[in-house]
Amino acid sequence: MAFSSTAAVSTAFVSGHRRRSGACHRPNLLSSSFLSAFPRAVAARRCAAPTPRVGAVTVRAQAAAGKKSVLIVNTNSGGHAVIGFYFAKDLLAAGHAVTVLTVGEEGSDKMKKPPFSRFSELTSAGATTVWGDPADVGAAVGGAASFDVVLDNNGKDLDAVKPVVDWAKAAGVGQFLFVSSAGIYTPTEEPPHVEGDAVKESAGHVGVEKYIAEQFSSWASFRPQYMIGSGNNKDCEEWFFDRIVRGRPVPIPGSGMQVTNISHVRDLASMLALAVESPGAAAGRIFNCVSDRAVTFNGLVKMCAAAAGAEPEIVHYDPAAVGVDAKKAFPFRNMHFYAEPRAAKEVLGWTSTTNLPEDLKERFAEYASSGRGEKEMSFDLDDKIIAAV
Repeated sequence: MAFSSTAAVSTAFVSGHRRRSGACHRPNLLSSSFLSAFPRAVAARRCAAPTPRVGAVTVRAQAAAGKKSVLIVNTNSGGHAVIGFYFAKDLLAAGHAVTVLTVGEEGSDKMKKPPFSRFSELTSAGATTVWGDPADVGAAVGGAASFDVVLDNNGKDLDAVKPVVDWAKAAGVGQFLFVSSAGIYTPTEEPPHVEGDAVKESAGHVGVEKYIAEQFSSWASFRPQYMIGSGNNKDCEEWFFDRIVRGRPVPIPGSGMQVTNISHVRDLASMLALAVESPGAAAGRIFNCVSDRAVTFNGLVKMCAAAAGAEPEIVHYDPAAVGVDAKKAFPFRNMHFYAEPRAAKEVLGWTSTTNLPEDLKERFAEYASSGRGEKEMSFDLDDKIIAAV
């Protein structure tokens, strides 16, 4: 049910050690012959909608009527930046006008990294890219610019997002979308997290969601978890590949049976795009922006190893007994942490395309061709863990 009033908004936010075996080190897997077997990954493509015939006046008129101008306020760091990149690509492919406002300056060192280093893919498709301070969106995009939809894929608290919301409302923007986080859910004894589950009221994203709901009738919030995909500048699968290709054990906290959710970023972008295409259905909704299958830590190690053509060696350990902080030693939360995309399936008719075994093969091909597997790396924390078990 779509929430379109403050009362409905209020209701929506109520509660709502196994030893290692074998040698610690094996030969580096990334030999020249090994690298040659993995060509540069080709970006996955989804089927494009058929192009209307030139003479199909009615079809063209309908397409023109549905074309929207979308502003993406995109973070300049972290794992979420790639969401805006893929979202922009989807919108452009559908014929929408896209402006990407990236936080900071175009000449900063951050822009030398993906996905920013690939923005030419957006501009060549018709997008406008600008840089600036989200606290003054109008100045960054130009005072005369107007938009039908705004996505904030940057702020994590109200101080950061409120200026964008206020500007959008004053500018007459019709729909406001926000990339939140599934990390705001309170831990549960009954996973997975579903839309409507209790959240941490102290979380900055929660305050943002509430404020947006008060200001817009057509709004939606998307709560992602972990993601993979070409252009991501935050390690996920790379953490596992770094160890596997060097013949190192992969240290996993606990039993390794903890369950989490890892999605290909194309799924997250397609969900956002559906909200733009169906604003009425998306209005007032929270969406878990995740794929529809979970994976264990052990399972992820095995999938990454299979993608690399290797046999993994997993070392399980108790962080407390070893004396390490699992947050620093491992890229994921050391707990069951996964959500289900129920609302997106039911309301938007969204379907997931994430296929981890296959997607990881593509990701490893790009990893291998990047040369990262042959770079010098320090594994001091890993060595401490391995020595203690």
